[in-house]
Amino acid sequence: MTIQHINDKIQPQKELLLQHSLYNKVKSIQDLQCFLENHVYAVWDFMSLLKALQAKLTCTTTPWFATANPETRYLINEIVLAEESDLSIDGRRQSHYEMYIEAMQDCGANTDDIKNFLAEINSLQNIFVAIKTSSLHPNIKAFLDFTFRVIEEGKPHEIAAAFTFGREDLIPSMFTAILKNFQANFPDTDLSKLIYYFERHIELDADEHGPMAMQMINELCGDDAQKWYEVEQVSIHALERRIGLWNAIEETISIKEVVA
Repeated sequence: MTIQHINDKIQPQKELLLQHSLYNKVKSIQDLQCFLENHVYAVWDFMSLLKALQAKLTCTTTPWFATANPETRYLINEIVLAEESDLSIDGRRQSHYEMYIEAMQDCGANTDDIKNFLAEINSLQNIFVAIKTSSLHPNIKAFLDFTFRVIEEGKPHEIAAAFTFGREDLIPSMFTAILKNFQANFPDTDLSKLIYYFERHIELDADEHGPMAMQMINELCGDDAQKWYEVEQVSIHALERRIGLWNAIEETISIKEVVA
């Protein structure tokens, strides 16, 4: 199998995501706030996928030992550097999650729910219990549960599949669609931090992180047909969970509009 084979297999799910009706539903500032308040969970759990890969592919414990593949070691460390300590719009070092939280605050979106959720995880010390007992939409619960099940399973190529085909490869096209909609509907609202976040992701993922992640998949799978098959299955499931997340956000926006 090859990267092209995986891309062919996941094309139907990618098409559903890129043509999702959610993009046309974000028409008011309240809709935008609703989008951000639900999408932030994907921004956050992305960082956990990334750090799980770093733990698997580099040495993050002492005493230090060189891991088997210097190429994958370099690739993941480069991605971590930008995602965890990038330059914000005003020149401060921030993770992309922290950038997103600040952009939410600028838009008047509620950040208490995600912060309380993270506090609950910290308190319970069990991510799966925290997800199950939360008041999140069932699709968001399923999205998060899938991410952490893949991490818990611990196979580097499967974590890399969720990271690469479920996130990095998808983000430039998906975020471009989102950004186009935002700029058209909110010309008089200061969305500078939010736009910077999306544009930064589009730039990094299209030009650097996407190709790096693809190379990482090749390095991890090599000629092992079973690993390639597992990458294909995880990638399909990751995209299906993303479609579920988009459906949840669209449903939440629609319910708010009816109530209003």
